[in-house]
Amino acid sequence: MSKQLLLFALCAIPVAQAQAQVAGSRVAYVATERLMTESKLAKTADAKIEAEFSKRDKSINDQIASVRALSEKFEREAAKLTELDRTRRTRELIDMEKDVQRKQREFREDLMQRKNEERANIAQKAFKIIEQIAQQDQLDVVLYEVGWHNPRIDITDKILKQLDK
Repeated sequence: MSKQLLLFALCAIPVAQAQAQVAGSRVAYVATERLMTESKLAKTADAKIEAEFSKRDKSINDQIASVRALSEKFEREAAKLTELDRTRRTRELIDMEKDVQRKQREFREDLMQRKNEERANIAQKAFKIIEQIAQQDQLDVVLYEVGWHNPRIDITDKILKQLDK
């Protein structure tokens, strides 16, 4: 029994030391998603991406409307068409739908790539600012993505002000 007690005491010493060290530490929290949505850089990037992709988006939406209209027209006229014409138009519609789906997929991929590029740019700038503020305020740890945090340790607004300069 005394060996177990001794083992427990030896294991508890490092835990107590770690708690003592953390108690004296200065901790802060940053809501990274707010940096990506509320900063002027993020809003500017969103507007730039919107302008960059709006024509392409409109073109794809026009093509979708065109395919729908042709499909509806085909359904109305299908009974009057010969078997050969019905088969030919069905193939054409299928090819058009595949083409539009491919364009939509490429559009989404390109859009996500551009958004990720802009977010990476913002994250890089934000990280430098976080480092500077951590050094200025003599912080030991800056946390991201936590389950819960005390609002008094949140430095997100401070980061946003620096990021927006």
